[in-house]
Amino acid sequence: PKPPVVPKPPIVYPPPIPKPPVEPTPPIVHPPIPMPPVVPNPPIVYPPPVTPKPPPVEPPKPPVKPPTPPKPKPETCPIDTLKLGACVDLLGGLIHVGIGESAKSTCCPVLEGLVDLDAALCLCTTIKLKLLNLNIVLPIALEVLVDCGKTPPPGFKCPS
Repeated sequence: PKPPVVPKPPIVYPPPIPKPPVEPTPPIVHPPIPMPPVVPNPPIVYPPPVTPKPPPVEPPKPPVKPPTPPKPKPETCPIDTLKLGACVDLLGGLIHVGIGESAKSTCCPVLEGLVDLDAALCLCTTIKLKLLNLNIVLPIALEVLVDCGKTPPPGFKCPS
């Protein structure tokens, strides 16, 4: 006897794997590259232009000065500086002591009739004649002027 024929089972393959849908790749877009502007070359000129030379310049002539008026005489002291000498001698000695009544009593009578500026100029002249240090004695002299009722102009300096 023959064995019964058993049919072979069918071969079953795994089901096919579905593929994802194909999406198209987006196109690659590059930013536009600007082109440099076209600059035309300047025209070439042959021969180069000739620049005319300026005419020679003569040095200017110095202006003719009008005659200078005579200088005013330097201000002088209207009183005899010898009379003021004792006052200035006293001031020279007061540099380290300070102004006292003796300076006023010696100086004020001599300066009595003078206006403020004349009194200051007289003191300057006398200090210079006595060869005293103007920078040291003048501040004391100006203080005596004030004590004598004289007011020199603001910022007064002895003329040089």
